[in-house]
Amino acid sequence: MFEKCQEVMKWMAAFEGKWFIAGGWAIDLHIGEETRQHEDIEVAVFRDDQSLLQEAMAGWEVQIVENEQMREWNQMERLELPIHEIHAKRDVQELEILLNERNGDQWTYRRDPDITFPISHMHLHSEQGLPYLNPEIVLLYKAKHTKEKDEQDFEAVFPRLNERQKEWLKQGLIQCQPDHHWLEKLLR
Repeated sequence: MFEKCQEVMKWMAAFEGKWFIAGGWAIDLHIGEETRQHEDIEVAVFRDDQSLLQEAMAGWEVQIVENEQMREWNQMERLELPIHEIHAKRDVQELEILLNERNGDQWTYRRDPDITFPISHMHLHSEQGLPYLNPEIVLLYKAKHTKEKDEQDFEAVFPRLNERQKEWLKQGLIQCQPDHHWLEKLLR
């Protein structure tokens, strides 16, 4: 189980910064089983570790998404907001890397820097030892353009969120997406 995620652990072995499996795979790692098909695999790293990422991705074909277009990542270029999405390929291996913000000891939501999370609480690991992004953070990102797969992820993980996780997600949604329909369940 989670073979694709275990491959990522090998790929990221050269990366000296903190990283987390993100997206739908993070939800499934939190649940402990694969609940749906995944088209890709995403990894979250901190933006200020991008030079470490460049070193770890030596030998990979690396592109960034800028203005909804893919282009090569110039190794001398420091990526700043709004750029946050990197695609890396090597042979048949593909990885989507998402740059995350931090300010001191706080993770910061790139869409609203007033929404933060203590990095000291971002240490979740699966039974296989795979680091994954906290599900409440994943859901906050998924709430912006909610697709069917995001609905599936929310329904699958909601019963497994503790009260602190639900409260954090609720407050984040109230602040940045006060009309989101997930709030109906979170406000009960």
